[in-house]
Amino acid sequence: MYCRKKWHHRFFNPGLRHCDIWHAPFQSGRILPKPNPRLKILLTIHDINCLYEEKSAKERRHSLQHTQSLIDRSDAIVCISHHCKKDVVTQLDTGNKPVFVIHNGTHHVNIPPDHPEGYRPGKPFVFAMGYVNRKKNFHTLVPLLVQQEIEIIVAGRLDEPDYIRQMKQQAAELGVEDRLKILVPVSEADKAWYFKNCEAFLMPSLAEGFGAPVVEAMQFGKPVFLSHLTSLPEVGGDVSFYFRNFNPDHMREVFSHGMAEYRKNGLDQKIRLRGEAFKWEDKAREYLSVYRSLIK
Repeated sequence: MYCRKKWHHRFFNPGLRHCDIWHAPFQSGRILPKPNPRLKILLTIHDINCLYEEKSAKERRHSLQHTQSLIDRSDAIVCISHHCKKDVVTQLDTGNKPVFVIHNGTHHVNIPPDHPEGYRPGKPFVFAMGYVNRKKNFHTLVPLLVQQEIEIIVAGRLDEPDYIRQMKQQAAELGVEDRLKILVPVSEADKAWYFKNCEAFLMPSLAEGFGAPVVEAMQFGKPVFLSHLTSLPEVGGDVSFYFRNFNPDHMREVFSHGMAEYRKNGLDQKIRLRGEAFKWEDKAREYLSVYRSLIK
């Protein structure tokens, strides 16, 4: 059963009369039912990324206060990673409410087409995906082009124009501007093509609640290079390679060593198996177990 959300549900929602649980699936939500002693509220928190973003103290405080207000109205909390849970319990007051960890599931990526609809690289390439902004840290990848005859494709919403200009200027100063391709969000078909045909997937992010593109890349058995920060080691496990810092020489060494190990040891199948650990069917069963615990 489901009911479509209407504006007046902020004040009155007759469809909730027979409900046992209200699940608020994201911490930026605004509509929650009025207090009802019978109705249990479950809140899923995806991240406390305001801690890692370049925000003013006022913006950070406002974001934390909003999440705290939802926690105060909830009976239980789900965090999508252990890293997220650590941030929640150290930065916010969860009282004696149970805090569960259920990783996100990830959908199956489309069957790749023979050719992309959009940009088709002319050289071997590595792929990166996500909002193009400072916390994603994509600019640290540009120096990899200096000693590698490859292209870097970064696809995602162009969030911060100044940051994108800085990346392009950085590439120009290194003489590699023709091999840095920053694309707007691509179609599901093109995304699948890039995953299938890339040499590797890279995510040097400074702030991730989970990291769904990592799992998508694993479905294709691709070598994955990640930041060692936030939730990414939880997702990448022991089948990924990690940047311990963002010094260009260190990142080049990690990339070269990782690619050599991937080719030598045939890690394709091991990576695919890791990706299968994040199926929505399994995560739905974990949520069902939490629901049942609330209505005993």
